[in-house]
Amino acid sequence: MPYNLSKITEPTLLLDLDKVRRNITRMQLKADAGVVFRPHFKTHQCAAVGEIFRQKGIEKITVSSLQMAEYFARHGWNDITLSFAVNLRQSTGIDKLAAKIQLNLLVENRRAVQHLAANLTSRTKVFIKIDTGYQRTGCHWENETEIFQLVNAVRESKQLQFAGLLAHAGHTYTAKSKEQILQIYQDTVGKMQQLQAGISERFGIRCVISIGDTPSCSLVTSFNGVDEIRPGNFVFYDAMQLQLGSCRAEEIALVLACPVVAKYETRQQIVIHGGAVHLSKESIPFKKKGRYYGLIVPLKRKTGWGNIFANSHVSSLSQEHGIIRADEALFKSIEIGDLLGIVPVHSCLTVNLMRKYLTSEGSIFKALQL
Repeated sequence: MPYNLSKITEPTLLLDLDKVRRNITRMQLKADAGVVFRPHFKTHQCAAVGEIFRQKGIEKITVSSLQMAEYFARHGWNDITLSFAVNLRQSTGIDKLAAKIQLNLLVENRRAVQHLAANLTSRTKVFIKIDTGYQRTGCHWENETEIFQLVNAVRESKQLQFAGLLAHAGHTYTAKSKEQILQIYQDTVGKMQQLQAGISERFGIRCVISIGDTPSCSLVTSFNGVDEIRPGNFVFYDAMQLQLGSCRAEEIALVLACPVVAKYETRQQIVIHGGAVHLSKESIPFKKKGRYYGLIVPLKRKTGWGNIFANSHVSSLSQEHGIIRADEALFKSIEIGDLLGIVPVHSCLTVNLMRKYLTSEGSIFKALQL
Protein backbone atom coordinates (compact mmCIF):
# COMPACT_ATOMS: atom_id res chain seq x y z
CA MET A 1 0.00 0.00 0.00
CA PRO A 2 1.49 3.40 -0.95
CA TYR A 3 1.71 6.35 1.43
CA ASN A 4 -1.56 8.27 1.71
CA LEU A 5 -0.03 11.73 1.50
CA SER A 6 -3.45 13.40 1.34
CA LYS A 7 -4.05 12.49 4.98
CA ILE A 8 -0.85 14.12 6.29
CA THR A 9 -1.60 17.40 8.10
CA GLU A 10 1.50 17.79 10.31
CA PRO A 11 5.16 16.69 10.38
CA THR A 12 5.07 12.92 9.87
CA LEU A 13 7.85 10.32 9.68
CA LEU A 14 7.68 8.16 6.56
CA LEU A 15 9.38 4.78 6.83
CA ASP A 16 10.26 2.63 3.81
CA LEU A 17 10.11 -0.93 5.14
CA ASP A 18 11.69 -2.47 2.05
CA LYS A 19 14.77 -0.31 2.55
CA VAL A 20 14.82 -1.20 6.25
CA ARG A 21 14.80 -4.91 5.42
CA ARG A 22 17.56 -4.50 2.84
CA ASN A 23 19.71 -2.49 5.25
CA ILE A 24 19.36 -5.14 7.94
CA THR A 25 20.10 -7.98 5.52
CA ARG A 26 23.19 -6.23 4.17
CA MET A 27 24.68 -5.77 7.64
CA GLN A 28 23.64 -9.25 8.75
CA LEU A 29 25.38 -10.89 5.80
CA LYS A 30 28.64 -9.20 6.75
CA ALA A 31 28.25 -10.26 10.37
CA ASP A 32 27.48 -13.84 9.34
CA ALA A 33 31.11 -14.15 8.27
CA GLY A 34 32.09 -14.65 11.90
CA VAL A 35 30.86 -12.09 14.44
CA VAL A 36 27.86 -11.71 16.73
CA PHE A 37 25.43 -9.15 15.35
CA ARG A 38 23.97 -7.23 18.29
CA PRO A 39 22.26 -4.21 16.66
CA HIS A 40 21.69 -1.03 18.62
CA PHE A 41 17.96 -0.36 18.94
CA LYS A 42 18.32 3.25 20.13
CA THR A 43 17.85 4.41 16.53
CA HIS A 44 14.34 3.08 15.97
CA GLN A 45 13.15 2.48 19.59
CA CYS A 46 10.26 0.52 18.12
CA ALA A 47 8.99 -2.98 18.86
CA ALA A 48 7.56 -3.34 15.34
CA VAL A 49 10.92 -2.51 13.73
CA GLY A 50 12.50 -4.88 16.24
CA GLU A 51 10.28 -7.65 14.88
CA ILE A 52 11.88 -7.22 11.45
CA PHE A 53 15.24 -7.99 13.05
CA ARG A 54 13.75 -10.96 14.91
CA GLN A 55 12.31 -12.36 11.69
CA LYS A 56 15.85 -12.38 10.31
CA GLY A 57 17.12 -14.43 13.25
CA ILE A 58 18.56 -11.66 15.42
CA GLU A 59 18.33 -12.58 19.12
CA LYS A 60 20.75 -10.20 20.87
CA ILE A 61 20.37 -6.42 20.97
CA THR A 62 21.88 -3.22 22.36
CA VAL A 63 20.04 -0.29 23.97
CA SER A 64 21.09 3.02 25.51
CA SER A 65 18.89 3.29 28.59
CA LEU A 66 17.31 1.14 31.28
CA GLN A 67 13.85 2.28 30.16
CA MET A 68 14.62 1.10 26.64
CA ALA A 69 15.89 -2.22 27.97
CA GLU A 70 12.68 -2.69 29.96
CA TYR A 71 10.57 -1.84 26.91
CA PHE A 72 12.26 -4.37 24.65
CA ALA A 73 12.30 -7.00 27.41
CA ARG A 74 8.50 -6.64 27.55
CA HIS A 75 8.48 -7.40 23.83
CA GLY A 76 10.36 -10.66 24.22
CA TRP A 77 14.04 -9.70 23.91
CA ASN A 78 16.02 -11.73 26.44
CA ASP A 79 19.68 -10.81 25.79
CA ILE A 80 20.22 -7.06 26.02
CA THR A 81 23.36 -4.98 26.43
CA LEU A 82 22.79 -1.64 28.14
CA SER A 83 25.47 0.29 26.30
CA PHE A 84 25.70 3.28 28.61
CA ALA A 85 27.94 3.59 31.65
CA VAL A 86 25.86 2.12 34.48
CA ASN A 87 23.81 4.68 36.42
CA LEU A 88 24.19 3.70 40.06
CA ARG A 89 20.90 5.39 40.96
CA GLN A 90 19.12 2.79 38.81
CA SER A 91 20.57 -0.27 40.52
CA THR A 92 17.18 -1.41 41.86
CA GLY A 93 15.63 -1.35 38.39
CA ILE A 94 18.72 -2.96 36.91
CA ASP A 95 18.52 -5.78 39.44
CA LYS A 96 14.83 -6.39 38.71
CA LEU A 97 15.47 -6.61 34.98
CA ALA A 98 18.58 -8.77 35.43
CA ALA A 99 16.41 -11.31 37.26
CA LYS A 100 14.24 -11.69 34.12
CA ILE A 101 16.68 -11.57 31.19
CA GLN A 102 20.36 -11.77 30.32
CA LEU A 103 21.30 -8.15 30.97
CA ASN A 104 24.81 -7.01 30.11
CA LEU A 105 26.13 -3.86 31.79
CA LEU A 106 28.89 -1.36 31.11
CA VAL A 107 31.40 -0.15 33.71
CA GLU A 108 34.44 2.07 33.59
CA ASN A 109 35.40 2.62 37.24
CA ARG A 110 35.81 0.69 40.49
CA ARG A 111 32.99 2.59 42.19
CA ALA A 112 30.49 1.16 39.72
CA VAL A 113 31.87 -2.36 40.10
CA GLN A 114 31.73 -2.17 43.89
CA HIS A 115 28.19 -0.81 43.85
CA LEU A 116 26.91 -3.48 41.48
CA ALA A 117 28.65 -6.23 43.42
CA ALA A 118 26.99 -5.07 46.63
CA ASN A 119 23.49 -4.41 45.23
CA LEU A 120 22.73 -6.94 42.51
CA THR A 121 21.13 -10.24 43.45
CA SER A 122 21.21 -11.77 39.95
CA ARG A 123 24.30 -12.95 38.12
CA THR A 124 25.03 -10.23 35.54
CA LYS A 125 27.57 -9.91 32.73
CA VAL A 126 29.76 -6.81 32.67
CA PHE A 127 31.72 -5.19 29.86
CA ILE A 128 34.49 -2.69 30.52
CA LYS A 129 34.08 0.43 28.40
CA ILE A 130 37.28 1.39 26.58
CA ASP A 131 38.09 4.81 25.14
CA THR A 132 40.05 4.24 21.94
CA GLY A 133 40.07 7.89 20.87
CA TYR A 134 36.52 9.25 21.00
CA GLN A 135 37.16 10.84 24.42
CA ARG A 136 33.58 10.63 25.62
CA THR A 137 33.58 7.89 28.26
CA GLY A 138 35.58 4.80 29.12
CA CYS A 139 38.96 3.78 30.45
CA HIS A 140 41.72 5.06 28.20
CA TRP A 141 43.08 2.11 26.27
CA GLU A 142 46.67 2.85 27.33
CA ASN A 143 45.82 2.67 31.04
CA GLU A 144 46.30 -1.08 31.33
CA THR A 145 46.83 -0.96 35.09
CA GLU A 146 43.39 0.57 35.66
CA ILE A 147 41.74 -1.80 33.20
CA PHE A 148 43.37 -4.89 34.72
CA GLN A 149 42.25 -3.75 38.17
CA LEU A 150 38.68 -3.48 36.92
CA VAL A 151 38.85 -6.94 35.34
CA ASN A 152 40.11 -8.34 38.63
CA ALA A 153 37.42 -6.55 40.66
CA VAL A 154 34.68 -7.92 38.40
CA ARG A 155 36.10 -11.44 38.54
CA GLU A 156 36.26 -11.32 42.34
CA SER A 157 32.55 -10.56 42.62
CA LYS A 158 30.10 -13.43 42.97
CA GLN A 159 27.36 -11.46 41.20
CA LEU A 160 29.34 -10.16 38.25
CA GLN A 161 30.73 -12.02 35.27
CA PHE A 162 33.41 -10.40 33.14
CA ALA A 163 32.14 -10.44 29.54
CA GLY A 164 34.78 -8.45 27.70
CA LEU A 165 35.82 -5.08 26.31
CA LEU A 166 33.44 -2.68 24.59
CA ALA A 167 34.25 0.41 22.53
CA HIS A 168 32.35 2.96 20.48
CA ALA A 169 34.57 4.70 17.94
CA GLY A 170 32.30 7.72 17.68
CA HIS A 171 35.10 9.81 16.22
CA THR A 172 34.30 8.17 12.85
CA TYR A 173 31.44 10.69 12.69
CA THR A 174 33.96 13.52 12.32
CA ALA A 175 36.07 11.74 9.71
CA LYS A 176 36.80 13.57 6.46
CA SER A 177 36.84 10.54 4.16
CA LYS A 178 35.99 6.86 3.87
CA GLU A 179 39.69 6.09 4.17
CA GLN A 180 39.87 7.93 7.50
CA ILE A 181 36.85 5.98 8.80
CA LEU A 182 38.55 2.71 7.91
CA GLN A 183 41.77 3.92 9.51
CA ILE A 184 39.91 4.72 12.75
CA TYR A 185 38.33 1.28 12.65
CA GLN A 186 41.68 -0.48 12.24
CA ASP A 187 43.21 1.67 14.96
CA THR A 188 40.33 0.85 17.33
CA VAL A 189 40.54 -2.88 16.69
CA GLY A 190 44.32 -2.86 17.14
CA LYS A 191 44.05 -1.14 20.51
CA MET A 192 41.33 -3.51 21.66
CA GLN A 193 43.33 -6.55 20.56
CA GLN A 194 46.34 -5.30 22.48
CA LEU A 195 44.23 -5.11 25.64
CA GLN A 196 42.66 -8.49 24.90
CA ALA A 197 46.12 -10.05 24.65
CA GLY A 198 47.19 -8.42 27.91
CA ILE A 199 44.12 -9.75 29.73
CA SER A 200 44.71 -13.21 28.28
CA GLU A 201 48.31 -13.20 29.48
CA ARG A 202 47.48 -11.87 32.94
CA PHE A 203 44.27 -13.77 33.72
CA GLY A 204 44.42 -16.76 31.40
CA ILE A 205 41.08 -15.96 29.73
CA ARG A 206 39.98 -14.81 26.30
CA CYS A 207 37.56 -11.89 26.47
CA VAL A 208 35.13 -10.60 23.86
CA ILE A 209 35.84 -7.49 21.78
CA SER A 210 32.64 -5.56 21.03
CA ILE A 211 32.67 -2.56 18.69
CA GLY A 212 29.87 -0.57 17.17
CA ASP A 213 29.49 2.51 15.01
CA THR A 214 27.56 2.73 11.78
CA PRO A 215 30.21 4.46 9.63
CA SER A 216 32.87 1.81 10.12
CA CYS A 217 30.48 -1.16 10.23
CA SER A 218 28.97 0.02 6.94
CA LEU A 219 32.31 0.39 5.17
CA VAL A 220 34.37 -2.48 6.59
CA THR A 221 34.23 -5.65 4.52
CA SER A 222 35.70 -8.00 7.13
CA PHE A 223 35.45 -7.91 10.93
CA ASN A 224 38.58 -9.98 11.58
CA GLY A 225 39.74 -9.67 15.18
CA VAL A 226 36.32 -8.57 16.46
CA ASP A 227 33.77 -10.77 18.22
CA GLU A 228 30.68 -8.55 18.17
CA ILE A 229 29.34 -5.52 16.29
CA ARG A 230 26.66 -3.11 17.53
CA PRO A 231 25.74 -0.60 14.78
CA GLY A 232 22.35 1.10 15.05
CA ASN A 233 21.88 4.01 12.66
CA PHE A 234 22.38 1.77 9.61
CA VAL A 235 18.77 0.58 9.86
CA PHE A 236 17.58 3.98 8.57
CA TYR A 237 20.72 5.98 7.71
CA ASP A 238 20.45 9.77 7.28
CA ALA A 239 22.06 12.86 5.75
CA MET A 240 25.11 12.62 8.01
CA GLN A 241 25.83 9.03 6.96
CA LEU A 242 25.34 10.04 3.33
CA GLN A 243 27.90 12.82 3.68
CA LEU A 244 30.34 10.49 5.42
CA GLY A 245 30.00 8.01 2.59
CA SER A 246 28.59 5.28 4.83
CA CYS A 247 25.53 4.85 2.62
CA ARG A 248 23.99 5.73 -0.70
CA ALA A 249 20.98 8.04 -1.00
CA GLU A 250 18.76 5.13 -2.06
CA GLU A 251 19.55 3.32 1.22
CA ILE A 252 18.07 6.08 3.41
CA ALA A 253 14.84 4.60 4.76
CA LEU A 254 13.36 7.55 6.66
CA VAL A 255 12.19 11.07 5.79
CA LEU A 256 10.06 13.65 7.58
CA ALA A 257 7.06 14.82 5.56
CA CYS A 258 6.46 18.52 6.30
CA PRO A 259 3.67 20.88 5.14
CA VAL A 260 4.74 24.01 3.28
CA VAL A 261 3.30 27.07 5.07
CA ALA A 262 4.94 30.03 3.31
CA LYS A 263 7.12 31.12 0.37
CA TYR A 264 9.28 34.24 0.00
CA GLU A 265 10.42 34.90 -3.55
CA THR A 266 12.70 37.84 -2.75
CA ARG A 267 14.91 35.64 -0.60
CA GLN A 268 14.17 32.32 -2.36
CA GLN A 269 12.98 30.66 0.84
CA ILE A 270 10.31 28.10 1.60
CA VAL A 271 8.97 27.77 5.14
CA ILE A 272 7.80 24.39 6.41
CA HIS A 273 6.04 23.17 9.51
CA GLY A 274 8.97 21.15 10.75
CA GLY A 275 11.41 22.62 13.25
CA ALA A 276 13.80 21.77 16.03
CA VAL A 277 11.12 19.88 17.97
CA HIS A 278 10.84 17.50 15.02
CA LEU A 279 14.35 17.34 13.52
CA SER A 280 16.56 18.40 16.46
CA LYS A 281 19.18 21.10 15.85
CA GLU A 282 21.86 18.72 14.63
CA SER A 283 23.59 20.23 11.61
CA ILE A 284 26.50 19.55 9.26
CA PRO A 285 28.42 21.67 6.73
CA PHE A 286 26.77 22.31 3.38
CA LYS A 287 29.28 22.44 0.50
CA LYS A 288 31.60 24.64 2.57
CA LYS A 289 28.87 27.33 2.66
CA GLY A 290 27.32 27.39 6.10
CA ARG A 291 25.48 24.44 7.62
CA TYR A 292 22.29 22.53 6.95
CA TYR A 293 19.67 20.84 9.12
CA GLY A 294 18.22 18.50 6.52
CA LEU A 295 18.16 17.66 2.82
CA ILE A 296 15.09 18.00 0.59
CA VAL A 297 13.30 15.32 -1.42
CA PRO A 298 10.04 15.43 -3.39
CA LEU A 299 7.31 13.19 -1.98
CA LYS A 300 5.59 10.72 -4.26
CA ARG A 301 2.46 8.76 -3.43
CA LYS A 302 3.51 5.51 -5.08
CA THR A 303 7.25 5.45 -4.44
CA GLY A 304 7.61 7.41 -1.22
CA TRP A 305 10.16 10.01 -2.22
CA GLY A 306 12.43 10.95 -5.10
CA ASN A 307 16.01 12.07 -5.51
CA ILE A 308 17.56 14.66 -3.21
CA PHE A 309 17.52 18.24 -4.54
CA ALA A 310 21.22 18.93 -5.00
CA ASN A 311 21.16 22.70 -4.44
CA SER A 312 18.50 23.09 -1.73
CA HIS A 313 18.61 22.45 2.00
CA VAL A 314 17.08 23.31 5.37
CA SER A 315 19.19 26.35 6.28
CA SER A 316 17.78 27.14 9.74
CA LEU A 317 15.34 25.91 12.36
CA SER A 318 13.31 27.46 15.15
CA GLN A 319 11.00 25.51 17.42
CA GLU A 320 8.27 24.71 14.88
CA HIS A 321 9.56 26.37 11.68
CA GLY A 322 12.07 25.16 9.14
CA ILE A 323 13.57 27.52 6.57
CA ILE A 324 14.51 25.96 3.24
CA ARG A 325 16.96 27.76 1.00
CA ALA A 326 15.61 26.56 -2.33
CA ASP A 327 17.04 26.59 -5.83
CA GLU A 328 14.87 28.05 -8.58
CA ALA A 329 13.50 24.73 -9.78
CA LEU A 330 12.35 23.65 -6.31
CA PHE A 331 10.94 27.08 -5.46
CA LYS A 332 8.81 27.21 -8.60
CA SER A 333 7.57 23.62 -8.28
CA ILE A 334 6.22 23.96 -4.72
CA GLU A 335 3.01 25.66 -3.63
CA ILE A 336 1.84 26.61 -0.15
CA GLY A 337 -0.04 23.62 1.23
CA ASP A 338 2.18 21.06 -0.51
CA LEU A 339 4.35 18.55 1.33
CA LEU A 340 8.12 18.29 1.18
CA GLY A 341 10.28 15.48 2.50
CA ILE A 342 13.21 16.25 4.77
CA VAL A 343 16.07 13.79 5.11
CA PRO A 344 17.15 14.35 8.73
CA VAL A 345 20.76 15.00 9.59
CA HIS A 346 20.55 12.47 12.43
CA SER A 347 17.72 9.96 12.19
CA CYS A 348 18.20 8.74 15.78
CA LEU A 349 17.40 12.20 17.17
CA THR A 350 14.46 12.75 14.81
CA VAL A 351 12.91 9.42 15.81
CA ASN A 352 13.47 10.25 19.47
CA LEU A 353 11.43 13.42 18.99
CA MET A 354 8.68 12.09 16.70
CA ARG A 355 8.10 8.55 18.13
CA LYS A 356 5.70 7.44 15.41
CA TYR A 357 6.08 6.25 11.81
CA LEU A 358 3.79 6.02 8.81
CA THR A 359 5.14 3.01 6.92
CA SER A 360 5.28 2.22 3.22
CA GLU A 361 2.81 -0.61 3.89
CA GLY A 362 0.18 1.77 5.29
CA SER A 363 0.60 0.87 8.97
CA ILE A 364 1.47 3.07 11.93
CA PHE A 365 4.48 2.02 13.99
CA LYS A 366 4.86 3.54 17.45
CA ALA A 367 8.17 3.90 19.27
CA LEU A 368 8.83 3.69 22.99
CA GLN A 369 6.67 6.30 24.71
CA LEU A 370 8.59 8.32 27.31
